[in-house]
Amino acid sequence: MQLLVLILKKVELLDPLLKELAKGGVKGGTIVEGTGMAEALVNMEDLPMFGVLRRILKDEEKEISKMMFFVCKDDEMIVTRDIIKRVIGDLKAPNTGIMFAIPITYVEGLM
Repeated sequence: MQLLVLILKKVELLDPLLKELAKGGVKGGTIVEGTGMAEALVNMEDLPMFGVLRRILKDEEKEISKMMFFVCKDDEMIVTRDIIKRVIGDLKAPNTGIMFAIPITYVEGLM
């Protein structure tokens, strides 16, 4: 088993992605809202060098991302990755997202 993690920066693709995952038989996952490190640094009050950047970014819309977690059997991993790449496109494109997998040595609570 593996943990597939997707950090989706193109949040407008979340709904189409969820629909395609469901059609493809992906039974479940967890979605968490995230914020990038740059925005967190900009919002720190004790970092004066970010003052100008802070003023610029406060007027702009906050950048959010969606973190998606899937616990998959190895054969499910291939299907899930393929669906994600088909919907999102090339993850090498800037501000698209990041996807990676981590081996799971123990899991409880799945059927």
